[in-house]
Amino acid sequence: MHILEKIVVKKREQLIKEKQLISLNEMKEKASALKSNEDKVFMNSLVYHDGLSIIAEIKKASPSRGIIREDFNHVKIAIDYELNKADAISCLTEKHFFMGSSDYLEDIKKVTSLPVLRKDFIIDEYQLYESKVIGADAHLLIVAILTDSELTEYLKLSEQLNIDCLVEVHDREELKRAVDAGAKIIGINNRNLKTFEVSLKTTEELVKFIPDGIVKVSESGILYSDAFYYMRDLDIDAVLIGEAFMKSQNIVQVFKEFRNG
Repeated sequence: MHILEKIVVKKREQLIKEKQLISLNEMKEKASALKSNEDKVFMNSLVYHDGLSIIAEIKKASPSRGIIREDFNHVKIAIDYELNKADAISCLTEKHFFMGSSDYLEDIKKVTSLPVLRKDFIIDEYQLYESKVIGADAHLLIVAILTDSELTEYLKLSEQLNIDCLVEVHDREELKRAVDAGAKIIGINNRNLKTFEVSLKTTEELVKFIPDGIVKVSESGILYSDAFYYMRDLDIDAVLIGEAFMKSQNIVQVFKEFRNG
């Protein structure tokens, strides 16, 4: 199995255990008891200002890099992101391969006013209600691990829950499926999730096929300022940047390099 398949297998095992602790009906009840999120707060943060928006990611580890940040303090990082005027935060909640946690997202929501994207591998409606319960303003839907019917269903349910969806694609076929399903925010992942190789050309090749009116995000591989400026020159609304921040001991300087070049 390639890494994406391994992650999905582990996620299915984890969900079985989680549902034994909190059933789907109980998770639905928890979600319905909460007040509604601010409408489209994540999507709006990416488009209603000049320049290229930054979704700054909080990520301790990854399958390709291992532990990325040893001195990992998710609360301090979130505060630093807001102080440096990130437009949104992405938080990894997948625990087995990325050492993430839903607790991280809940903690982050307490210390920042920025919209927060839940970055995980969503394969079950249970997780959509869970996103609501832990306070996510948006969550990731990866086309490669969902059927067409699941993708359409999860987009509709997320809209009912007032949670934005970043719909991730890797090629033309997945892009068409995302558009046909009604995605309003499409993320082009420059990383091949089967080989983990990265090419920024993926965004350049795919962005021209995204219809007008859909928010365009580029993900992965934006490690240095020249990559940021390369994306800025394409028809992109936002970039998701994780490793460049996580590997640096000076987040302020990284923001300056990206924004002032």
